[in-house]
Amino acid sequence: MQNVMRYALLSLFLAATACLVMGQNTVTSTVSSNAGEKTATAADMPQGSSSAPDYVIGADDTLHISVWKEPDLSVTLPVRPDGKISMPLLDDIPAAGMTPVLLKELITTRLKKYIADPRVTVVVTAMNSRRVFVTGEVLHTGPMPLLPSMTVLQALAQAGFNQFSNLKGIYLLRTDNGKQQKIPFNYKDVVKGNHPEQNIALKPGDTIVVP
Repeated sequence: MQNVMRYALLSLFLAATACLVMGQNTVTSTVSSNAGEKTATAADMPQGSSSAPDYVIGADDTLHISVWKEPDLSVTLPVRPDGKISMPLLDDIPAAGMTPVLLKELITTRLKKYIADPRVTVVVTAMNSRRVFVTGEVLHTGPMPLLPSMTVLQALAQAGFNQFSNLKGIYLLRTDNGKQQKIPFNYKDVVKGNHPEQNIALKPGDTIVVP
């Protein structure tokens, strides 16, 4: 009789233990599944606009525009000389003079006529409009990227002089409202601290001439 009771108690203990282990496995599996779903959802979401949202788009820049879950509307294209781009469904869209954030909002608004809740990403992949040019008696002639707040002196330091450079006769050519300006730059005076007003900040399209 005692053996029978011991056997019954042992059977109940083993059954209770098995239920407890199964319950823990179920909870762990559910938590892991939910965590995986959250991770996948976050990864699928678009990330917004480019990393430099204050950048002003210009002609000749290259843009990558993607619409989440709409591969036919995702394109990489240049900004035309007239400052516009062309997208499926939307035709011509003004882009030059806008930041990536503003362009993203404009495209999103126009796509709402065709897509429910469009998620748009705008990235500037090539900043070709932000260039200046250095020509004449320098080691490196041609275009160079216009860095933020770059001055004439900084551009000349990047271009380098050769043995024939006329450091007193340098000048900057700038076109404003269709009119070309010739702005003198005396390198020797500027590096001595004289006439700092000549060391102006450059604008896209400026050309520095070293005679």
